[in-house]
Amino acid sequence: MAEILSVGIDIGTSTTQVIFSKISVDNTASYFSAPRIAIVGKEILYKSAVHFTPLKSLTALDGDGVRAIVAEEFRNAGCRPEDVDTGAVIITGESARKENAALVTEKLSAFAGEFVVSTAGPDLESVVAGKGSGAFAYSSENECSVVNLDIGGGTTNICLFDNGETRGKCCFDIGGRLIKLGADGRIAYIAPAAKRVADSIGVSLAVGDPAEERTLSRITDKMAELLAAAVDRATPEPLLERVRTEKSTRMPKVPQSAKLCFSGGVAECFYRPEPADPFRYGDIGVLLARSLKKHPAFSGSDVIPAQETIRATVVGAGTYTTSLSGSTIDYSPGVFPVKNVPALTLTAEEQAQCLADGGAALAGTVRWFREQSDSELLILALPGLKDPTYGEIRALAHAVAAATEHTLPKDVPVLAVVEEDIAKALGIALKPLLNGRRYAVIDSVKVEAGDYVDIGRPLMDGLVVPVIVKTLLFG
Repeated sequence: MAEILSVGIDIGTSTTQVIFSKISVDNTASYFSAPRIAIVGKEILYKSAVHFTPLKSLTALDGDGVRAIVAEEFRNAGCRPEDVDTGAVIITGESARKENAALVTEKLSAFAGEFVVSTAGPDLESVVAGKGSGAFAYSSENECSVVNLDIGGGTTNICLFDNGETRGKCCFDIGGRLIKLGADGRIAYIAPAAKRVADSIGVSLAVGDPAEERTLSRITDKMAELLAAAVDRATPEPLLERVRTEKSTRMPKVPQSAKLCFSGGVAECFYRPEPADPFRYGDIGVLLARSLKKHPAFSGSDVIPAQETIRATVVGAGTYTTSLSGSTIDYSPGVFPVKNVPALTLTAEEQAQCLADGGAALAGTVRWFREQSDSELLILALPGLKDPTYGEIRALAHAVAAATEHTLPKDVPVLAVVEEDIAKALGIALKPLLNGRRYAVIDSVKVEAGDYVDIGRPLMDGLVVPVIVKTLLFG
């Protein structure tokens, strides 16, 4: 059995947190079977304090302040950057839209270890938070549907799990810090989404106005209505599309029998008694939790407890972002680790074209993709073939080799991931066609268009590699 030290770093709209976890990996196959390496255990070793995310201004993160927090928590945990094997830096909510977000996570990525990744994107956060909250596990263990609503300072990330499978995700600009208050009790900041909600119900709101509980509660009541509509528990709400987070996908219809789970900072007040002062945190988070609790869509027996609330995203980042490749991978020595590799994802039809024309069309696509990307590397993401013949494997290998021969510099390896379990066979067929060029083919990994891939150093005597599939999205 092998053990991996994983770190999760969550830079959210309101808070910044760090978590360290131990991930155990073992061969679960019987003695006479082919190896099947799986994650067999996850243990949280250290949870940091919950820090307010430091800002330089309303539009810029304080990169040095964030880095100082992370450095302090590494020391508190007794860990060094070189001890870390995998993990994720997750920048979420409004923080992902700050003008220097990419620079901040790049700085942290260099600080926090060789194989820590910089990750953002509303759909990814929806899944990570839903797994960290316990909604994913509840769905699997109870064979039911669960919708997790991760309500933070700037956004609500929603994920639908059904029998342990992710069925949908979406994100909306609804959160507890979309309206902030100053020390003088007056409104100091109004996010554009909050202004749209206020305007929709005829509430006039401006920076400098006194914070009136009754007025702001009308706004949070409307936010609760919008979230109810988002999970199909109310009549359609036209305003919902106007507060949908950019690049968020659309949620499929949610089963009426689905359970509801809440995470994020607002969930702290949803599940627990609210503080006596509704403006204790200098925002509308307490009022939003109150509005959710009294809304009929969120007040019934369908609501289940969360294992994690404010820490859901960082727990998910530290324990659920890493997966393993299949156990029949093939690669050149020294090709790993690779990091932030953009994926050129082929459809089944495009893969069939490769088999038909020997990779001619693919060569043009690779050339175009490299012109659009700043990265020297790319990774071909293929559906693969079910029960392929030897001839089909050879044809696919020839297509990949032909398409990359003149489109990639000679010192750049050919990298491919396939969904089907054919990586070993494809790699063996590909190797003699590459004229000594390094290569890697891994399987059992699903990659969507626009994703990036990180692959760590091989584990278990080279049988598997740790993989993180992510979406880099800023601004």
